[in-house]
Amino acid sequence: MKLTQKAINYLKALSAETITNAKSGHLGVSLGASSILFALFKDHYNFDVSDTDFLNRDRLVMSAGHASALYYSLLSMFGFNVSLQDLKDFRKLGSKTPGHPEYRVTEGVEVSTGPLGQGVANAVGMAIAESVMEERFNTVGFDIINNYTYCFCGDGCLMEGVALEAASLTGNLKLNKLILLYDSNDVTIDGALSLANRENVAKKFASMGWNVIKVAKGNSYWFCTHAIARAKKSKKPTIIIFNTTIGIGTQKEGTSSVHAAVLSKEELQVFKENLKVKESFYIPSDVRELCMASTRRGKLNHEKWNQNLAMYSSTNPELYKSFLAFFDRKKISFERILKIISKHDGQSTRKINHYALSELAYQCPQLIGGTADLGPSTFATIPNAGNFSAGYRRGKNIHFGVREHAMAAICNGIALYEDFITFDSTFLAFSNYALPAVKMRAMMKLPVMSFFTHDSVFVGQDGPTHQPIEQIGQLRAIIGNTVFRPCDYKELVAGYNTCLKEYIPVTFALSRQDIEHVDGTSFEGALQGGYLLENTTQKPEVVLIASGGEVPLAVKVAKELRKKYQVNVVSMPSIELFEKQSNAYKNKVICKEANLVLAIEASNDSKWLKLVGEKGAFYGVENYMGSGSGEEVYAKAGFVAKSVVKFVESKMKVQK
Repeated sequence: MKLTQKAINYLKALSAETITNAKSGHLGVSLGASSILFALFKDHYNFDVSDTDFLNRDRLVMSAGHASALYYSLLSMFGFNVSLQDLKDFRKLGSKTPGHPEYRVTEGVEVSTGPLGQGVANAVGMAIAESVMEERFNTVGFDIINNYTYCFCGDGCLMEGVALEAASLTGNLKLNKLILLYDSNDVTIDGALSLANRENVAKKFASMGWNVIKVAKGNSYWFCTHAIARAKKSKKPTIIIFNTTIGIGTQKEGTSSVHAAVLSKEELQVFKENLKVKESFYIPSDVRELCMASTRRGKLNHEKWNQNLAMYSSTNPELYKSFLAFFDRKKISFERILKIISKHDGQSTRKINHYALSELAYQCPQLIGGTADLGPSTFATIPNAGNFSAGYRRGKNIHFGVREHAMAAICNGIALYEDFITFDSTFLAFSNYALPAVKMRAMMKLPVMSFFTHDSVFVGQDGPTHQPIEQIGQLRAIIGNTVFRPCDYKELVAGYNTCLKEYIPVTFALSRQDIEHVDGTSFEGALQGGYLLENTTQKPEVVLIASGGEVPLAVKVAKELRKKYQVNVVSMPSIELFEKQSNAYKNKVICKEANLVLAIEASNDSKWLKLVGEKGAFYGVENYMGSGSGEEVYAKAGFVAKSVVKFVESKMKVQK
């Protein structure tokens, strides 16, 4: 026990010195939660530093990502590829120890965190993925998949709606391999937690179906490790409430001022002396050996798993074959998907997507996803595939309930667990609720598909509150997020191809209304983001660009305009992909010599103005429309051929 306390003392000193050296960081949690996370790493966390992508490893999600100095110090002490020099480079530009944990930047980091609460939902997604594989591949005597997902969170995390959305669903699904490590110090940045929150967290989680363990002495290693051991035996998801002292050991302990405090060199020296630590950025050999015992245990567990898998392969050859093929995306036949759904051409893209998902599910056992209580409306469901539940882990349809933010963040977690193919869905007007998670998946380059339907004022009777006028612009503004607004099945499947072959997130804006057939659409052209749909001349006077439901309108407008002008029509399902193409290709599609380049879309996305250039204009929606039939509202917004033709002619007269 004395050596363990010595190790925790050096961990605290290392964390504090890392922050002082960087002149910024979050000291409070790094000290207050040190015993919790040391107990986890030393006694419970299953990892292999030589193979941090080992499939059956435990996952640790730092939802309270501001505890990064503590996290990086632990990674360094337990042999991950984080050196003492890396700790000295904490928060420096280009270092592997950024201000908050970043996926693919630091080995051992499972997910980018920092926005509080999202990590809880990410962890739920990982636990869902684990349960899917456990059910599908484990047999008597062979627990091929049996890892835990640990999530470290604080008071701030559990005030965020996304965390509570996810927690509510978790209890319903009985995800017993999920353990929430709650650092309850009753302090936030603004002051005492009671200023904003007086609820009984234990009773709240118990009411949601969680196992609750209380640890009064959360700064004691012994109490922490025994609580985690108890949690691992539960048949329910578990929250361990550790009552801790923020910034313990400093003069500001227990106060809000220690949250992001930085000890001066003099204060640091006194702090280290109290811990009986003399050295700077140092890990004693006996402490290192104590940590390495756990590291060796993890490597041995991995080796045993490999041996068990070898026996499994001979005992269960067919299941083993399925296990190896589970994440194989190379076998996806997009040609087959195109062929099967082609008969639905002319229907709404939300309906076409339903058939495409069905075929993708047939080809890919790793497909799973769901909607925010809108399956009958968005059609983003997989027929005859069952509902994922506590009693049926093989179901491919997840009922997320009306929890858009948690839904999107949970899907991120499923994708992070391993190469699952996952999707989420709601109305485009409600995509705002999910934007923080869409941003995070874009940053991490997670291949997740979002199907946002009812993509224009054509939603009709539901009225202005459900009209997604600005939402598509918000989605396109997220760096790294590729938006597809297809006009037919070919362009839809091009979006699938982009996500699943390029391993990037793709957001789909799909129509509620049927979109009439358009000649000349192209799967290959859509892969470029945009292409010439009607190329009537090499030197057009007018170029019309449209996406989704406005493509047939552009074709009709072009037909009228050709009585006076030379007109080309461009279908542009994805601005983001088009912008990645060569200048030669882009200039070929959008002729710069034209007198007018007009983009037509039922939105107010100003991104089109950059695309159309100085000679361009955007024909969009300027106001929220009223409640009426889709056709009436669409016409009121000016999306009829007569109105667009009049607009073009007025622009052409001005230019003359």
